[in-house]
Amino acid sequence: MDLNSASTVVLQVLTQATSQDTAVLKPAEEQLKQWETQPGFYSVLLNIFTNHSLDINVRWLAVLYFKNGIDRYWRRVAPHALSEEEKSTLRAGLITNFNEPINQIATQIAVLIAKVARLDCPRQWPELIPTLIESVKVQDDLRQHRALLTFYHVTKTLASKCLAADRKLFYDLASGIYSFACSLWNHHTDTFLQQVSSGNEAAVLSSLERTLLSLKVLRKLTVNGFVEPHKNMEVMVSERSDLLFCRSIGTDNVCRERLEKTIILFTKVLLDFLDQHPFSFTPLIQRSLEFSVSYVFTEVGEGVTFERFIVQCMNLIKMIVKNYAYKPSKNFEDSSPETLEAHKIKMAFFTYPTLTEICRRLVSHYFLLTEEELTMWEEDPEGFTVEETGGDSWKYSLRPCTEVLFIDIFHEYNQTLTPVLLEMMQTLQGPTNVEDMNALLIKDAVYNAVGLAAFELFDSVDFDQWFKNQLLPELQVVHNRYKPLRRRVIWLIGQWISVKFKSDLRPMLYEAICNLLQDQDLVVLFFNCSSPVDDFEFRTDQFLPYLETMFTLLFQLLQQVTECDTKMHVLHVLSCVIERVNVQIRPYVGCLVQYLPLLWKQSEEHNMLRCAILTTLIHLVQGLGADSKNLYPFLLPVIQLSTDVSQPPHVYLLEDGLELWLVTLENSPCITPELLRIFQNMSPLLELSSENLRTCFKIINGYIFLSSTEFLQTYAVGLCQSFCELLEEITSEGQVQVLKVVENALKVNPVLGPQMFQPILPCVFTGIIEGERYPVVMSTYLGVMGRVLLQNTSFFSSLLNEMARTFNQEMDQLLGNMIEMWVDRMDNITQPERRKLSALALLSLLPSDNSVIQDKFCGIINISVEGLHDVMTEDPETGTYKDCMLMSHLEEPKVTEDEEPPTEQDKRKKMLALKDPVHTVSLQQFIYEKLKAQQELLGEQGFQSLMETVDTEIVTQLQEFLQGF
Repeated sequence: MDLNSASTVVLQVLTQATSQDTAVLKPAEEQLKQWETQPGFYSVLLNIFTNHSLDINVRWLAVLYFKNGIDRYWRRVAPHALSEEEKSTLRAGLITNFNEPINQIATQIAVLIAKVARLDCPRQWPELIPTLIESVKVQDDLRQHRALLTFYHVTKTLASKCLAADRKLFYDLASGIYSFACSLWNHHTDTFLQQVSSGNEAAVLSSLERTLLSLKVLRKLTVNGFVEPHKNMEVMVSERSDLLFCRSIGTDNVCRERLEKTIILFTKVLLDFLDQHPFSFTPLIQRSLEFSVSYVFTEVGEGVTFERFIVQCMNLIKMIVKNYAYKPSKNFEDSSPETLEAHKIKMAFFTYPTLTEICRRLVSHYFLLTEEELTMWEEDPEGFTVEETGGDSWKYSLRPCTEVLFIDIFHEYNQTLTPVLLEMMQTLQGPTNVEDMNALLIKDAVYNAVGLAAFELFDSVDFDQWFKNQLLPELQVVHNRYKPLRRRVIWLIGQWISVKFKSDLRPMLYEAICNLLQDQDLVVLFFNCSSPVDDFEFRTDQFLPYLETMFTLLFQLLQQVTECDTKMHVLHVLSCVIERVNVQIRPYVGCLVQYLPLLWKQSEEHNMLRCAILTTLIHLVQGLGADSKNLYPFLLPVIQLSTDVSQPPHVYLLEDGLELWLVTLENSPCITPELLRIFQNMSPLLELSSENLRTCFKIINGYIFLSSTEFLQTYAVGLCQSFCELLEEITSEGQVQVLKVVENALKVNPVLGPQMFQPILPCVFTGIIEGERYPVVMSTYLGVMGRVLLQNTSFFSSLLNEMARTFNQEMDQLLGNMIEMWVDRMDNITQPERRKLSALALLSLLPSDNSVIQDKFCGIINISVEGLHDVMTEDPETGTYKDCMLMSHLEEPKVTEDEEPPTEQDKRKKMLALKDPVHTVSLQQFIYEKLKAQQELLGEQGFQSLMETVDTEIVTQLQEFLQGF
């Protein structure tokens, strides 16, 4: 592309590309896309965006196209890569002048220079850093600022490279320019401090901007540019200067907002340095703690500090307290000298007076609810709760930061601080005057601390007595001003309920919760209070008297609240209740069942709320059991949507949707056309081969147990194809899951199963013949083949015939090889049911006059005796043996209070077991009958000759088992 002739044309098209008219815009974008790979195009763009007389929007667009081109075409190996000649010209042009007047364009130019630097600096662009260093020294304010801006973005980009060779290059760069970066920062910092008192806002802001940029450069060099920063004196001096600068905070500075941003950056330098180089930070521990504690926990910071600065200081204290590098081993002699030195500094600083003051200040100052919070609580309790427990600003807000710091310090120094907190508790015994708002807020703060430190206070607080004598009466105070404290009390109980709370006290708690639920302003208790049923010591009999009231009030609450997060949490509590009481929820769920379809429809744009609904439905189906069939008009479309990978919401809903699908099948009393139809979603799910495969296999098994004939006739062909593809690419564990499905199909439907999964069975047969090396896979192969051999002899014969042609062997020879491998790998089978199945399957080959089978007779008997040892138990009264796997009648299992009642699928499996040869045929009887038939076939002499091939010890054991026959 000729630059002179092309510039005008490209400029015209760029102008058209800034148009709001799509008829003009679209053709221009298409033309620019075609030019992206044309030689010279980026040189034209460079000329355009560096021409300050052109329209800003056109120049902006030119910069963006140039920047995108770097990502696509700058690398040598990229398709349509730029030539080395053009890249050299472009690199030179980019750093010719740093005089861009528009801030936004200047930032984009700095970013694109950094992108080129990431690929070319220093090898192909050695002049970049020297040019930047010279440019930041010039007196012209604009050029100096733009060069400094570019210097920062280049440093930031180079510091982010992770490969060892790139790290080495950055270390070399940092050591070479660190002195200059320090002097640059010192210069701009001194200039700013001198100008602060001048009152010239523009000059102060300009110098502060340069201070900020130079500090950003220094941050990257300091944190990422040295392996052992403490060995570089300039690094340590600069870190100490960070602390000194923060002391320059003023209260009436004209540029306070910008200054606060700079101060926060200083704290980030310290935090990053501590995180990346804890031992290099050791000389700064004392000064950092003194600095942070003085500003946050003494009068020094009053009227000077601001919230984000306090958060950063608290983070600094917390990181020093928790830092693993500063914690010596239990045996001090095993600790490094660096660790012991840091620990010594920490212990010297955190004296009893210091810790006491920090603890008291955290509780009595930072834990107090503010006037703004109280107002928000009064006007919008839901909004207040959402904000407090995870709103967008929660991560960087002061309250959670103070609570985390309190927890960490209390855990680290609990022996010192426990008496302090107990003393604060003691001063608050008894009721509090509702007219004394300050006293109420202090009590709220102390209760907050006691809740946060629950685990640490386990041995120091008699919580049961405190609950009865202090907390329960406070929950019964109905005055409007007491609402925040009642909310705190129920939260406090929630913190302790899984730590130390007697079961006998729970009915009193349930009664109190029912009363609180009738006060809509106390909806927030459900966010911070553990669910009253969501713990290990829950007893259904204690909760049942309150079930109807609690469930009704929770449902009313679910209808009345408006925030998505609130609805999710109430649904969570409802789910816990349903899960705990199980079938006893049935009389009370009618209203919820009617409401959930409406809530599902309303939550179309809120996938996380829909996840909560799915979880509730899972527990609801489990609680309703077979009655869940009445939910199908709503339930099945929900499952259909949640598990359809062609629908966007599946990204959020799939895992819970699959779980709901599974429990629906497990509790279904019979198949319905609609339930059968949603299996159409399964094929794409199997193609995903995701972590949900295990649940998918359980769902397939569920259909087989529910209605094997109808299911297999409808879906077996496609399912078999999916299984064949999966077996080629998944792990051995995945192969076992696939084969277990096949095994279940053969067990449930011995006639149709082998026909439907016929394409898979040759693979199984081949695996046995060739001696599959993974024992668990081999065990499953033998289980599958055992089912075919035992329960569908004609199909086994046709399979053997097919495999004989495949292996080009005689059928008898192939059968002999299979029996030999089966006997040899019997130890791979660990499940008693499958071991008995193998014995039954091989015995089913008898009686036989086939020489191959007679040749393997010894092995068949060996396996049979092993099976007898597995399943036979001796009756101590009669001294006779019986098969412990036999099930002669359907016994209704006795369900204890802690056990879940059997699902419909459990009942189906029990009925299936009553038809399964493994559970209906006595192995002892079967062996006797087969041996007797073999004896009748061969005659006494022939049979004795056959028995002589068996080891005498095995024969003795066999005779012992067969006594009485």
